[in-house]
Order: sequence, then C-alpha cells, then structure tokens
Amino acid sequence: MSQSKAKCTNCSKPMVAEYRPFCSKRCADVDLNRWLGGHYAIPAVEPPDEWDMAAAQSESETKH
Repeated sequence: MSQSKAKCTNCSKPMVAEYRPFCSKRCADVDLNRWLGGHYAIPAVEPPDEWDMAAAQSESETKH
C-alpha cells in the first residue's frame, strides 16, 4: 500500500515537518498574512436595526 505525502496547503509542494502544514517559512508567512489581512473572514449578515428578538421568536412559534 503506498502512502501519499502530505502537501503544503499553499503551493502543494511536499510538507516539511518543521513548518507543518506548509513546505517553508515563506508559505507559512503567506498564510499568516492572509489571516491578518482578513482574507479568511466569514461574511456575516447583520439583521436590520429594527429587528426584534422577541418578535422573531413569537413569529417562529406561530409557524410551528
């Protein structure tokens, strides 16, 4: 059975244990820069200002 080598999550080169899960310090730094720059942020949808939690709950209860 052949074992596949883990690959760098940025460039797909073979991973180096010292920089796991990356292949080099450069790829690790690229990933860190993406995190710090907000590139991995999950967009959130904010409810409108007039949104009322009590009204939403009562509406949900009346539908069931």
